[in-house]
Amino acid sequence: MGKARLWSIHVHPVKAFRGQAPREAVVEPWGLAGDRRWALIDNGGKVVTQRQQPRLAPAVAELLPGGGVRVSAPGMDPLAVPVPRPSGTVPVEIFRDKVEGVLAEGDAAHAWCSAYLGAEVRLVYLDDPATRRPVDPEHALPGETVSFADGYPLLLASASSLDALNSLIARGDHAHEGPLPMNRFRPNVVVAGTAAWAEDDWSRIAIGEVTFRVAKMCGRCVVTTTDQETAERGREPLHTLGRHRRLAGKLVFGQNLVPDSRGTIRVGDPVTVIA
Repeated sequence: MGKARLWSIHVHPVKAFRGQAPREAVVEPWGLAGDRRWALIDNGGKVVTQRQQPRLAPAVAELLPGGGVRVSAPGMDPLAVPVPRPSGTVPVEIFRDKVEGVLAEGDAAHAWCSAYLGAEVRLVYLDDPATRRPVDPEHALPGETVSFADGYPLLLASASSLDALNSLIARGDHAHEGPLPMNRFRPNVVVAGTAAWAEDDWSRIAIGEVTFRVAKMCGRCVVTTTDQETAERGREPLHTLGRHRRLAGKLVFGQNLVPDSRGTIRVGDPVTVIA
């Protein structure tokens, strides 16, 4: 096994949309710069993800200078959405959290997203990630916050662990669904050069110049069964995770990270296990 390296970086400007794979990214306390600062909400203020709308998988969000986004999707003309000017906030419910966000200005973005999904939604921006949403206090230090990500600033996945999982899928009841690509798991950082499942035992790591606390294993949901190209759903990887990776009542793949420091990470950076 060679030295552990950062294999890829993934930033998803709009939660549940397809993201980008830059060569480098700035690490902020609440996640990678630009990651999941935007989300869709329904009429009740609840965040809409691929759990409810698998058609979001092929929709693309590109980060624009200044934090705006350019959205595109099959059958839709692209639309640039600027960061809204400071104004009143609206309540956003993301899982059990109540957060305040700012609606995209005007009607164009809301109309675009609603037309694509065939359901009324609105696009909302997290204007102040430093104060709006605390990380789960069971796995956080006071003052730690997170964007519209599921629960933690970054999600790490291992290329070796995906290879191991795909080997298990190949021997299972739904082998025809594999091998699965890494985008099923929507990580922020992918490491290579480690043993399969080595990340299970990490508690603190460094990626290049930036250090991270490994907060908890990531429990997986139906989004992982969604083909990110076609939006079609299958049984894997949840079927195989249920047989081989059921820990503490969760089907786990990957680790949630909280940054200890700011800095820039780059593809190819060494990944060092501190503890």
